[in-house]
Amino acid sequence: MKKHEFYIVDVFAEKKYSGNQLAVVRDAKDFSTEDMQSITREMNYSETTFIMNDSPVNGGYAVRIFTPGGEVPFAGHPTLGTAAVIARDIAPGNPDSIVLNLQVGLIPVMREDQLYIMKQNQPEFGPVYPVEDLAKVLGLNAKDFDTQTPIQWVSTGLPTVIIPIKRRETLLRIRINRDAYEDFIERVGKVALSIYCKQPIHSQNHLHVRVLTSCFGVEEDPATGSSGGCLAAYLVRHKVLGTPSIENIRVEQGYAINRPSLLFLSARDHDGGVVDVHVGGSVIFVAKGELI
Repeated sequence: MKKHEFYIVDVFAEKKYSGNQLAVVRDAKDFSTEDMQSITREMNYSETTFIMNDSPVNGGYAVRIFTPGGEVPFAGHPTLGTAAVIARDIAPGNPDSIVLNLQVGLIPVMREDQLYIMKQNQPEFGPVYPVEDLAKVLGLNAKDFDTQTPIQWVSTGLPTVIIPIKRRETLLRIRINRDAYEDFIERVGKVALSIYCKQPIHSQNHLHVRVLTSCFGVEEDPATGSSGGCLAAYLVRHKVLGTPSIENIRVEQGYAINRPSLLFLSARDHDGGVVDVHVGGSVIFVAKGELI
């Protein structure tokens, strides 16, 4: 088998060895799906991506995204990290914009200063769930939830249930009830659980978030761009921050698992239809090697 270059990058990181790790494998068109899944489990990060070739196909660079639990149609930090690899080492001229051709369609990524910013798909808003359901899943009390806004299913490509909590210390008390969790996932399908509060650790930030992703093969994700897009759409739909639009809202994530991360969220709600959801963050190159 021929050798394949791979990269390790930290996405949504403020410095090296923080944020969400990503492995990116280049020129992967000769790998089978089974090969990609095995490599992903070997890397053992939240996701590994596979760039299928070094030239765009049907308007974008064809990329497949895998978690240790299986392939997914879209994920945020893999989109940004892969675009950064393509811009630096594959696309001619180190361009400031890259389009990825993913299972959910064409996803554009722009580079502005030190940030990579992706435009996500138009959000879908799904069911609202009772507090009692998620209290049981998370091992919390009903009084811990901020009931001013709903617990709701949202998707900009990968479904997420957005869960508002009153206080940050509550997020540290979360203990998944496995039976309740598995029952919930069986009923609603595979979803990330994005639990947020308006009490960040750092005063310059706006929100503190934990994202639980056990059904995708990773217990907790350090930084989740797909769920960040869902959260951005939710924030403007329900005017959580007081307005129908947000720009560069700073969201901290990953602190509970010692991978501090920072996401920038922007979105606007036009007459009840959210458009132009953007999620941004930095990408730091950590390592480069070869699969042999």
